[in-house]
Amino acid sequence: MFAWSQNVPIDEAAYREVTTRMGEAKMPGLIVHLAIEEADGSLRYIDVWESEQACDEAFETVIHPAVRAMLTERGIHVAGEPPRTPLTVIEVRYADGSTITS
Repeated sequence: MFAWSQNVPIDEAAYREVTTRMGEAKMPGLIVHLAIEEADGSLRYIDVWESEQACDEAFETVIHPAVRAMLTERGIHVAGEPPRTPLTVIEVRYADGSTITS
């Protein structure tokens, strides 16, 4: 598994715009994505993927195009993507009781 967290300097409205632009696009390999609002209104993402390759492919084909469009429309220019903090997943447990372990 490949997992990470990332703080992003956008608010919920910008996030919703990105997800609307992504639509129903498939992202094979995504196990779970959490978007969490921080106290300052910015967001933190926590993602778990089957592999780093699956993550990279989804970012290239689905996520980054939607983010770039949102930033361009809002007139925001950024130097790059915020850094990701790698995470070590011990277990992913679903409500139905099934699990994935590393």
